[in-house]
Amino acid sequence: MEISEKLLCLFSADVRETDDGEFVVDVPKREVETGALEPGETYRVALVARDGSADAAADGADDSASHGGDGPQPPVEPGEMRYVEIEDLGKQGDGIARVERGYVIIVPDTEVGERVKIEVTEVKSNFAVGEVVEEAV
Repeated sequence: MEISEKLLCLFSADVRETDDGEFVVDVPKREVETGALEPGETYRVALVARDGSADAAADGADDSASHGGDGPQPPVEPGEMRYVEIEDLGKQGDGIARVERGYVIIVPDTEVGERVKIEVTEVKSNFAVGEVVEEAV
């Protein structure tokens, strides 16, 4: 999947129905607090299936069948570029970002609250490692 250079933020959220029949995606407060979004403004929104089922349906195949049925596959690939927010620090002081399904990306030389563009350099079944490409504004 190609990510636009105009990407302001990336987060996971549920779609919920309101009492009047509208459907809403709640934006996390941190996205407004960090200045990525402004209340009252209009933004273009892209929705990506949480489990990759939309991609599998488009390909005409089941995701688990295409990966040998080993269970969920990592949601990132080596060389992939991502914008992430550092949420925690690991035991060795490296930044930790979480993406789809809570999958962890370890980003050395970052601090909690930083928003950075990374390149995924290593992918394991339960975590990945990313290298900072640029500081996000």
